[in-house]
Amino acid sequence: MSIIIHPTYFPNIAAFVAIAQDTNVIFEVEDNFLKQTYRNRALIYGANGKLTLNVPVTHSQKNRQKYKDVKIFNDDNWQVTHWKSLLSAYKTSPYFEFYEDDLHPLFHKKTNFILDFNLSCFEVLCECLQLDINASKTKAYNKDIPKPIKDYRALVKAKKEAPVKLESYTQVFGNKHGFINNLSILDLLFNEGPNALNYLESQTAINL
Repeated sequence: MSIIIHPTYFPNIAAFVAIAQDTNVIFEVEDNFLKQTYRNRALIYGANGKLTLNVPVTHSQKNRQKYKDVKIFNDDNWQVTHWKSLLSAYKTSPYFEFYEDDLHPLFHKKTNFILDFNLSCFEVLCECLQLDINASKTKAYNKDIPKPIKDYRALVKAKKEAPVKLESYTQVFGNKHGFINNLSILDLLFNEGPNALNYLESQTAINL
């Protein structure tokens, strides 16, 4: 079985549940860039609850651009800010130090395009998870995807997020704010470590 999905910024756990359970992955790279999506944002668990990390991009809604053509606004020191946020949120988690050396370079190397950066992040995440996938990219945009390919592109929406219920696991600040569902895969990775892949494979299949 194959799935089609957007490569997003440190994807949410639901996206990785879909990927882990159907490892033939087609990345949607021919769509238009839209705001209010996870193409350039990720959710983590900070000391005060849910925290959004936004990658600044140079994009105008008036002049539609393809996702693959959208550039990161690197004049902002966003990588340093994001890394500090991850340190603050997860430095006391069980496995942050275990994966720190793998992730650290992503926040210190400039990349021009948001799609390229997201694909680099995805590659590192798969290595951390020890997840082997067969990946390909779309050649053209198609609104309707033929069966039996499963269409998970709706998971990219941040404003109208798909209702996904995941099993709870121990989170750093869970005793303060309770379990927060479907954060970035980084939250699962830092808290569950080598067990993260088992967790992903054991979840109920995502139905959209």
